[in-house]
Amino acid sequence: MATIQVPDMHCDKCVERITKLLAEDGLDFSVSLAQKTVTVNGCEHCVQTAVEDLQDLGFNPEVK
Repeated sequence: MATIQVPDMHCDKCVERITKLLAEDGLDFSVSLAQKTVTVNGCEHCVQTAVEDLQDLGFNPEVK
């Protein structure tokens, strides 16, 4: 499991966009707007896919 900080996630629309794209990639994840994080359950490849997806959406993710 890895936690990705997404400091520029600001609203429910951000959560919706993130959820849609990560779900399309078949990832096991959860999104917390309050903590501004995405938690990915899976291998390093899954985490990298999530980071790339977040970057594609215009976010600046940081793996913690």
